[in-house]
Amino acid sequence: MAVLQMQRISICAMKKNRKAILEELQSLGVLEIDAAELDPELKTMDTMNARLIFEKNASLCDQAIEILDEFSKEKQSMLASLAGKPLIGRKQEEEAIRDQEEILRTAREIQGYRKKLTENSAAAVKIEQQEAALAPWLKLDIPMNFGGTAKAAVLVGSIDGNITLDQVYSQLAADAPQLEAFDIREISNDAGKLSLVVVCLKAQAQELEEALRMQGFARPAQLVSEVPAQELENLKNEVVRIQEESEQIREQIRTLHDRKSSLQLLSDYFRIRAQKYEVLGQLRQSESTFFVTGYLPKKQVPAMEKRLTEKYDIVFEAEDAEGENVPVALQNGKFGAAGEGVLAAFGLPGKGEIDPSTIMTACYVFLFGLMLSDAAYGLIVFAVCLGVLLKFPRMESGMQKSIRLFMYCGLSTLFWGVMFGGYFGDFIDVFSKVYLHRPVTVKPVWFAPLNEPMRLLVFSMLFGLIHMFLGMGLKGYMLLRDRKYLDFFCDVVLWFLLLMGLILIFIPSSMFRSISQMDLNLSPAVIQVGKWMAIIGAVGILFMSGRDKKNPFLRLALGAYDLYNITGWVSDILSYSRLLALGLATGVIASVMNQMGSMLGDSILGWIVFILVFVIGHIFNLLINLLGAYVHTCRLQYVEFFGKFFEGGGKEFHPFRENTKYVDIGNAGMKTCKPEIKEE
Repeated sequence: MAVLQMQRISICAMKKNRKAILEELQSLGVLEIDAAELDPELKTMDTMNARLIFEKNASLCDQAIEILDEFSKEKQSMLASLAGKPLIGRKQEEEAIRDQEEILRTAREIQGYRKKLTENSAAAVKIEQQEAALAPWLKLDIPMNFGGTAKAAVLVGSIDGNITLDQVYSQLAADAPQLEAFDIREISNDAGKLSLVVVCLKAQAQELEEALRMQGFARPAQLVSEVPAQELENLKNEVVRIQEESEQIREQIRTLHDRKSSLQLLSDYFRIRAQKYEVLGQLRQSESTFFVTGYLPKKQVPAMEKRLTEKYDIVFEAEDAEGENVPVALQNGKFGAAGEGVLAAFGLPGKGEIDPSTIMTACYVFLFGLMLSDAAYGLIVFAVCLGVLLKFPRMESGMQKSIRLFMYCGLSTLFWGVMFGGYFGDFIDVFSKVYLHRPVTVKPVWFAPLNEPMRLLVFSMLFGLIHMFLGMGLKGYMLLRDRKYLDFFCDVVLWFLLLMGLILIFIPSSMFRSISQMDLNLSPAVIQVGKWMAIIGAVGILFMSGRDKKNPFLRLALGAYDLYNITGWVSDILSYSRLLALGLATGVIASVMNQMGSMLGDSILGWIVFILVFVIGHIFNLLINLLGAYVHTCRLQYVEFFGKFFEGGGKEFHPFRENTKYVDIGNAGMKTCKPEIKEE
């Protein structure tokens, strides 16, 4: 349980070694580079073009990989995403780098195939539109672009609207009575569109068309040179050809699937190079030297200094890092690290704060199990999480920590389930009574919350009080560590006296007896001690909360306001009643499912219904209460616990490393010089 102490590192080296040194730092992955405090008059190198080339190549490989996945016949399981990135050696990486031109050609080839498929798809859509446009003209026995004979003209077109051929003739007679030498034939009349072919004298063609236009006559957008029925057949043949060609292309893409691993390696290589050149462009440099500054965990400083000074002529300086911008890195064992994700969601430790991960994880696991509190559910959660951890040892670090946390929560749930006697709710009682005809009861080790809910409420409040006192104790520890003894007395001891005094006064009261259904008789001496503790604490808070103010009235006002915060403590304690609510909810819903499943009794149909209701019902109950326990346990940590001592706001440590997308690169094999884009 610790926040790693950081040191600010300054490195000055020869300019000719900057790529090699930077690559060394990237492979180590322990230094966060920050050039903000360097002299702004020092020059920086323009690496934009080089970085863009690497990013472009990485994007090319990524797109090729996506295309291969799109047409791959491989089916991945739902848990495949948990497997993490495969580990490959430096030798494999170097082989991919050596063959990068060939691999890039493959990527371009795959992209070309995808482009052709897109073109074919667009062509197929266009043909479908052409087929739809031809549909009304299939009865036409001449080409649509037929212009007529030497003296006769042919007009092909359509009129929108519910109109008949007789109405067209009638309207023409009214609009152009001088026109007589023409003939109109109906080709189709579908969906409110009348398709016509008109034969007339060429001398009257223009006049006739103008008269028809007054009725809404319009020629087709495309006049095909074939008879429509033949043109339709040609289009269908073209569709078949396009489909066959597209299937051949898909098969060619599938045959290239074995190049996926090489594409992934090369993509990550280009990505690493782009990251290096991005940092390279931030470094300050003179005519012959360059500078690297940043933050490094103190314990790793000697090893880095030794490694760099043995290989290069450099000046290496390290000093303790101070200030608000110092990044935060945590170091915990497996148990404490499991809760780091929950902590990070709230905020990393700020300046001067401790790392509460281990203590918070212990509290989280304890309270989570109390909320779920069913032994069978706990065993399922534990077994599933353990199985996932064993099956996927290379799982991403954050996901691995989260699953390990839930594994511990499963153990806690198992423990509390045994203490409260919950095994799929009252499954054992119901099953033995209905189906075995011999009642079997498994008694709880402690007590059954469904039978004694107020008892669980009292203990929930007690656990909550301990939880908050622990938070206040951590605040006291930080104050003592920083030698703020007066603050420790005023902000911790006085509040402890007030709260403990009030508790000792409250325990013998009738209100407590009514809520807890317990009669705890304290001796008058203890009650008197409690009263004096409360008085001393209240008076001390009243006069000392505003101790940094010189105005006595302002000090008293601030003290009175701070003393009013006792209502916040009461509210926080009441918040722990959710332990009772969620614990009871789990048991009640489970019991309802058991009762519903057993309603048809000991029969074949009854067994079938019971199994179905049991499986579906308990899966639902487990999932919904897992979500509830997770949310409410986080809330108790963030508000009630952290509110006593922790603010967060720390900046996460982001070391310069080989951030890959597809693989993790190890150090197997000899590391050789990697080809780079030439720098000027």
